[in-house]
Amino acid sequence: MSSADTLTRVHIGEVVRNAIVFKPGNLQEPSANSDRLIETVARFFSLLRERQIEYVLVGGIALLQYIEGRNTEDIDLIMAVSSLEQMPELLVESRDEDFARGKFSDLKVDVLLTSNALFDQVRKRYATTQRFVEQDIPCATVKGLILLKLYALPSLYRQGNFTRVGLYENDVATLLHAYNPPVDPLLDELSLYLSESDAGQVKQILGEIRQRISRFEERR
Repeated sequence: MSSADTLTRVHIGEVVRNAIVFKPGNLQEPSANSDRLIETVARFFSLLRERQIEYVLVGGIALLQYIEGRNTEDIDLIMAVSSLEQMPELLVESRDEDFARGKFSDLKVDVLLTSNALFDQVRKRYATTQRFVEQDIPCATVKGLILLKLYALPSLYRQGNFTRVGLYENDVATLLHAYNPPVDPLLDELSLYLSESDAGQVKQILGEIRQRISRFEERR
């Protein structure tokens, strides 16, 4: 039985709500605004379905379909610019070539744009339908999530973002340990989208992660 088989169905609205309510430094009783987030999340995904907008769920919420993960305050999607324009209710606050960030009412939404070749590849080849409490949702596969996490790591290292580096590396390690997908084909694919130096760094990171997994297995 895989790890996914042991997980209860994910309620996206409650995950986002709880991440905000129980955020360190923000401990408080659930407010009307945080409770309303559950309805906002359901409405957001209903609009995507009603308008037949193509997207793939990624990020922390997608991760929860496969492993027990951390709380997350936002929704992460892969989406084309043309699809983004079909959701005028999603107010875009910032955007560059690869990413857009916006809000749907009080809900934070991060969009990975398909103008990035890897993001588009994950959307096309590494997506499956997963059942959430809200509805059935197109979601990245284990391999798709690993590709996205590894792709982001060299940039996070350059930014000196130690916290996110640790989170992403742990996400990759947990997925690899739980599902044991073939790693070399993922490295080969990533090399098509990374510079030679970044691809080398990712290979080194993966080697260190695999050593951690081996040490863990030896002590069991």
